[in-house]
Amino acid sequence: MSRKTADAVIVGGGIIGAAVGYHLAKAGFKVTLLEKKFPCAGSTGRCIGGIRAQFSHELTIKVMLLSIKLFQNFKEEVGDDIEWYAGGYLFLAFDEERKRSFLKAIEIQRQCGLDVAFVSADECARIVPGLNTEGLIGGAWCPTDGQANPFKVTFGYLKRMRDLGSKVYTETEVVGININKGRVVSVVTNRGDEFFAPVVLNAAGPWASEVGRMAGVSVPVTPDRHEALVTEAVERCLDPMLVDYRSDGCYFLQHYGTGHIIGCYTPVPLVPGYRLDSSDEFITEMPRRMIRLLPKLSSVKVLRQWAGSYEMSPDGNPICGRTSIEGYFVAAGMSGHGFMFGPAIGKLMAEMITTGKSTIDLSEFRLDRSFTKSEAMR
Repeated sequence: MSRKTADAVIVGGGIIGAAVGYHLAKAGFKVTLLEKKFPCAGSTGRCIGGIRAQFSHELTIKVMLLSIKLFQNFKEEVGDDIEWYAGGYLFLAFDEERKRSFLKAIEIQRQCGLDVAFVSADECARIVPGLNTEGLIGGAWCPTDGQANPFKVTFGYLKRMRDLGSKVYTETEVVGININKGRVVSVVTNRGDEFFAPVVLNAAGPWASEVGRMAGVSVPVTPDRHEALVTEAVERCLDPMLVDYRSDGCYFLQHYGTGHIIGCYTPVPLVPGYRLDSSDEFITEMPRRMIRLLPKLSSVKVLRQWAGSYEMSPDGNPICGRTSIEGYFVAAGMSGHGFMFGPAIGKLMAEMITTGKSTIDLSEFRLDRSFTKSEAMR
């Protein structure tokens, strides 16, 4: 067994691990990132790339406002074009209860400084030409939400990490975490290496619970299967992410650069467990739901479908911060929003690790909370 040292070891090569790793390296830390497969092999590489600040909790909104600013400035700071485009998000309301829910959230969002409004069905149709407005009451519209490329963001962070002297190990699975007298000491991998570090971050996405158990820490994250599809490229026909929260609804956007339409929905009932299998039901249902909202898509062909995991926390909010083990941190349970949270969570967790506190207080996301404050706009 070889023995190596680092200032911090990060478990997980998705957007969260990469973003924290970059900000730690930028702060002068010698970081080692361990990924059991390859970067973006988990949830990050299977998401559809939407980015929004429309949530119902003040802390989540503040984190996302920071994240959007970091997405906007990514090229200047990190050096890569991540295909950021502010096409907005339009959440559709087909009943009064949903409208009241959106209005309640909008009040909080505006207090945080978000440019958001509830607009009429006619205004929704102006924002999305060709939208089927049958039964539509209106929608929550934020023009500053957007989209970016999850692969380019993650690999951009990893490249800069390496440039700053840190290391990334792929095909390297963590199989043990050593604790001594209540503090983390080292991480052992399936390659027989032991990495000694005073800081270890669990950013293992769908496997966060498993990695937590290695340190004797309970991390309540459970994966649910979500499926997605992409169509052939077509002429520009959709600017924002379109979100329909009905039980048989869906959400989709058009990639700004390529013209492909990418979308998914949350299955009812949920499909628990880490599963990558695709279903006949999805490939039948998803096009039907998309065409119901936007009939002009009826002739557009689907290229492929895939599946991945939402790493769910009990209340649908992230789990970020310290644990009962000194030096052992967690940033997981992003509940389907890890890509969009990534830049801000990366910066804030790095601040917490290097200075003891973050510029936005993340204590509402702490591991030992009661998990009773559920996110309404999951």
